[in-house]
Amino acid sequence: QVQLVESGGGLVQAGGSMRLSCAASGLTFNTAAMAWFRQAPGKEREIVVAISSSGGSTIYGDSVKGRFTISRDFAKRTVYLEMNSLKPEDTAVYSCAARFIGVSRRPTEYDYWGQGTQVTVSS
Repeated sequence: QVQLVESGGGLVQAGGSMRLSCAASGLTFNTAAMAWFRQAPGKEREIVVAISSSGGSTIYGDSVKGRFTISRDFAKRTVYLEMNSLKPEDTAVYSCAARFIGVSRRPTEYDYWGQGTQVTVSS
């Protein structure tokens, strides 16, 4: 059974930093493309960043380029999202997702999802 478990969310002030983690189990981690999506109240789910199975290719959402960084640790089977220069508009539920056929920015193309973690950025 595939499980993706996010951690690291919470409350942070604007301009601050936060790191999210997504621990994966039940899948062959080095063959899975991984991604972070987010959804704010009343808005559609949007790509934050995706990373290929090898870690060699990434896709960033336009609103987070230059501020957020994704990485993956194959030994720990974990994907990280480092978020810097946070803004109130980054407030959302952040979810980790996995798929096995290449990296994609479309949430409908991901097969497995975590439960999500709330990130709130205060002004």
